[in-house]
Amino acid sequence: MKKIALAAAFAAAASTAMAGSYAKDDVVMEPVVVVEETAASSSSAGIVIPLLLVAILAAAASN
Repeated sequence: MKKIALAAAFAAAASTAMAGSYAKDDVVMEPVVVVEETAASSSSAGIVIPLLLVAILAAAASN
């Protein structure tokens, strides 16, 4: 009798562990838009390093 009660308890615990639904959730998350302000600069810092490399290569090639 104890084995039957134990088996029933395990069966009940297993069936509640499997409870759930495969229904699609209707929760739709909107994408977060991040706007990042950039500082406007008039310097041409992006061109300085390539110009320095060209100058170093030209100096090395002249020797």
